[in-house]
Amino acid sequence: MGPNAKGALLSLTAFGIYATHDVVIKTLGAIYAPPQIIFFSVILSFPLAIFAIMRDSEPGTLIPVHPRWMAARTVSVVLNALAGFYAFSVLPLAQTYTILFAMPLLITLLAIPMLGEKVRLRRGLAVLAGLIGVLVVLRPGSAHLGLGHLAALGAATCGAFSSVVVRKIGPDERPVTIMIYPMIANFVVMGCALPFVYHPMPIEHIGMAGIIAAFSWTAGLIMIAAYRHGEAVIVAPMQYSQILWATVYGALLFNEGVDRATALGAAIIIASGLYIVLREGRSDASANRPVLEARVRAGTGTSAIVSLWQRMSERRARTHAQD
Repeated sequence: MGPNAKGALLSLTAFGIYATHDVVIKTLGAIYAPPQIIFFSVILSFPLAIFAIMRDSEPGTLIPVHPRWMAARTVSVVLNALAGFYAFSVLPLAQTYTILFAMPLLITLLAIPMLGEKVRLRRGLAVLAGLIGVLVVLRPGSAHLGLGHLAALGAATCGAFSSVVVRKIGPDERPVTIMIYPMIANFVVMGCALPFVYHPMPIEHIGMAGIIAAFSWTAGLIMIAAYRHGEAVIVAPMQYSQILWATVYGALLFNEGVDRATALGAAIIIASGLYIVLREGRSDASANRPVLEARVRAGTGTSAIVSLWQRMSERRARTHAQD
């Protein structure tokens, strides 16, 4: 098996785990409010985060070099988590993913003012086509448009913003610094909201919150291996396989179908996203490669950022090689 094929296979495995992670969110979301689910999943993520911090040999403190950007990203991640968890709780899985797939389009737009990215005509038309696809799914003016749709779009927007911020300040910040502040913020904010929404959780539901944490980190590690073996232009598009998982899970577990508008919108959004990824893969088409280098999946804001994990892994490997 060639390296690109191996990278693609690993990526497909990771996104299958991510999709299962989102099924657990949807299952718990039928019973509990998003702040409660996020709170317990974050608590159960802390041991994994501490393990990552212990393995980070990069010198320095946890004080951010860019505090304003770090604060903006932290707020964005908290909003992303709330919006994403709510969207998965109330919308069909396939519809949620379709709207979240707008993230590469939004990343491309935000990279213009934030990174100085120059988007030429072809990528601009691809973004426009993708946004039309979002409108096809949302159907403005339709009675079907609800808070869940707006939440999914908000999650995609916040996810795109936080991803571009990482691209902007990532070279100057320690990966653990970028990782730990949103976790602490989620813990504090959701903890403050918890008394207003709390319902007692049996041990099996707390275990499901643990599954959310474990699956997120496991899929992130597999994605690191995928990018290590395969080219980003091959690995990144595998995220769209989540729509297949969503269709199967939705039909088998939640009695959900995929309507024509969602299917058509998904086709348009995925096609435009693929085009953007392929264009960024050309060395002369993008100075920053904001979508390819983000290496973050469209999701709930609690998933590991693969690019940060990869930086930590590469630095450990260089340190061992020098020793």
